Amino acid sequence: MNATLIAVALSLVSAGAYAAAAVAQSRLAGRTEPSTGVLRLLGRGAWWSAVGLNAGGALLHVAALNYGPLTLVQPLGALTLVAAVPLGARAAGRRVGRTEWRGTALTLLGLGALLLTAGGSAPHETLTLPEALGVGAATMAVVAGLSRPGARPGLRHAAASGITSGVASALTQTLTVAVTDHSGGPLFSWRLLTVALLVSAFAMGGLLLSQTAYRGGLGAPLAVVTLANPVAAAAIGLALLGERLQGGPVSLVLALVGTAAAVRGVILLSRAQAHGGTDPGEAAAAPGPPDPAPSRVVIGSPRRAAAPEPVAVRAGVGPHP
Repeated sequence: MNATLIAVALSLVSAGAYAAAAVAQSRLAGRTEPSTGVLRLLGRGAWWSAVGLNAGGALLHVAALNYGPLTLVQPLGALTLVAAVPLGARAAGRRVGRTEWRGTALTLLGLGALLLTAGGSAPHETLTLPEALGVGAATMAVVAGLSRPGARPGLRHAAASGITSGVASALTQTLTVAVTDHSGGPLFSWRLLTVALLVSAFAMGGLLLSQTAYRGGLGAPLAVVTLANPVAAAAIGLALLGERLQGGPVSLVLALVGTAAAVRGVILLSRAQAHGGTDPGEAAAAPGPPDPAPSRVVIGSPRRAAAPEPVAVRAGVGPHP
């Protein structure tokens, strides 16, 4: 079989595994009290099922990179969002709304534009120990700020999850390049050990943050995770690893347009999620139950001579003096 076809097939299965893991995490989050601790969460089989699906998706993604270039495999990873939205709707027993489809399409188009601007050459530079520690400290500070109490906790936790996962990917690239380097350097060093510990911490942190983000729904948090992940990784690559955007100024314009489209897609998914997956316009136009007919109460005075005729008065309206 052609190597490109193998890479595409592996990427599609990887996206499906990631989507199934996201849906499993979302369902588990819906059945979990917000006060549930991490230790109790780790004792649930559903949690480890989601972990296994995420691990399987990661292994398939790495295998796809052995057969295809990063510029082909990485954009296909965004298909996780396309698969997760209908899977989540099916798990909830409803149909995917038009707003959700529009938000998904715009988010994917924006991500595709951003990924097209990235360089396609094989990585060769790595982070130094001070750079790795600086990235780790900055990431923890950003995550701490996003995790503070406030409005829209689901989207903020999703952004923190995407950032930590993107940083973990960038650190993994440093680890992989350093280990596979044939320059004769030491295979084990304090730098590689530190980077490996940071990768483990951020990978697990991203998983736990996404679990918290999915408590309010799946669509919008998953879109934020899918958007924040490559943005965080690209920021590290551009700032510290010598990577450059392809195409010069045209590439910058394409990246800005892609960012705007992806943000618009996230907003649409967030609005649909706030209405339980129903299109906001349709929800507003849907006819509600008819108002009950106003009751009529007959008020009469006792029988006496020249008694006035009964007066019909609508409920809630008193007689005029």
